Amino acid sequence: MTRKAFILIDADNFYCSCERVWRPELWNKPVVVAGSGDGCVIARSPEAKSLGIKMSAPVHLVREEHWRSGLIICSANFPLYGDLSSRMMRTIATLVPAMTVYSIDKNKLHTVDTQT
Repeated sequence: MTRKAFILIDADNFYCSCERVWRPELWNKPVVVAGSGDGCVIARSPEAKSLGIKMSAPVHLVREEHWRSGLIICSANFPLYGDLSSRMMRTIATLVPAMTVYSIDKNKLHTVDTQT
């Protein structure tokens, strides 16, 4: 019997990871990315998650509550994230026969048929 296999790749904390690519001083520090207009949190590093910062939390409240922890708040840089996403997708595409881009940080890979 031949079956098709599918794999979902999700780049964890993608926006924070993108910020860290260009600003290595952010590694191992609590980082959040604020959405358009800096209104709410749209991405959190593992260190920020461990502080209890929630997705969609209002940035002004997060700033007030966590300023002592060394929290770094980045304004969203969608051109940067799009560029790094394109690079990631192009690299992955060289390894698989077919791929569907699901979002800026996710894609579904269509692998070759497998025998079971």
